[in-house]
Amino acid sequence: MQWEKLGLLWAPSGEADWARTHATLPVVQPLSADQWWVYVSTRDAQGKSRIGRLTLDVSTLPSAAPRVASFDAAPVLSLGAPGTFDDCGVMPSWLVPNGDELRLYYLGWNVIGTVPYRLSIGLAISHDRGQTFERYSQGPVVDRSSREPFFATAPCVLNEDGRWRMWYVSCTGWQEIDGRWEPRYHVKYAESADGIDWQITGISCIAAADGEAIGRPCVVRLADRYVMIYSRRWLAGYRSIPDRAYRLEYAESTDGIAWRPAGQCGISRSGDGWDSQMLEYCWIERCGNETYLLYNGNGFGQSGVGVARLRHW
Repeated sequence: MQWEKLGLLWAPSGEADWARTHATLPVVQPLSADQWWVYVSTRDAQGKSRIGRLTLDVSTLPSAAPRVASFDAAPVLSLGAPGTFDDCGVMPSWLVPNGDELRLYYLGWNVIGTVPYRLSIGLAISHDRGQTFERYSQGPVVDRSSREPFFATAPCVLNEDGRWRMWYVSCTGWQEIDGRWEPRYHVKYAESADGIDWQITGISCIAAADGEAIGRPCVVRLADRYVMIYSRRWLAGYRSIPDRAYRLEYAESTDGIAWRPAGQCGISRSGDGWDSQMLEYCWIERCGNETYLLYNGNGFGQSGVGVARLRHW
């Protein structure tokens, strides 16, 4: 697998009070051959996140990076009601068409008293092709449980002929490092008959080595296999030391359950600039005969979102 970087797409510059910084966790909704919507998570001055949306002119692909035509004036999804699982922030994770509706699976988070935060998986649904979204419920569709005692988050969801499949980030515990609590996590697997009530299988797809964490799986199905690109980092020093920060790796599978890690995915940090310290939180978008990778760089999306083109699998 090898990617050619096309450059930075967008980073907030104070477009709105709710979008002061960050463009985290890009999720693409193609509208036409020349236009995409890209959902991202932005942050306000207090660090609370909402889901915003860019309109991209992609007519320049594959030779040059798309142009941002506009940024929505209001968030697609804002904070949950006080006391709910997403009252401190919402972040996009996956879009799935389902008949006449469009489902947006998202991360909801809030602050708690011991460790820094709690994460859960929420669902918002659009009945007008993405123009507007409404929460399916005020509660999450996947949350802490006897099988997930810490948190479950960042899902990738595929509907394969009525068999709903989810690869998600499962926290296995918290570790105090240099006076700060850091989560350990890896990728697990769940299934559902309707995409709402999920069976937590306990199956670990990509396990983290000791002292590491693995996050934000992105799974695509090819003709003969599944491919997953995910983010890997160390538990200690990942915020300030580039060699310990997030990088993108990939794995392959014939059934989507048993995975074979294959190392780095053919894209690495730049020598300087917006993605010189870390790479994480990718989305794979296939368009015609080309395949593109949207991803975040430095500061967990603070430096913006960029795009690369696949040279070969």
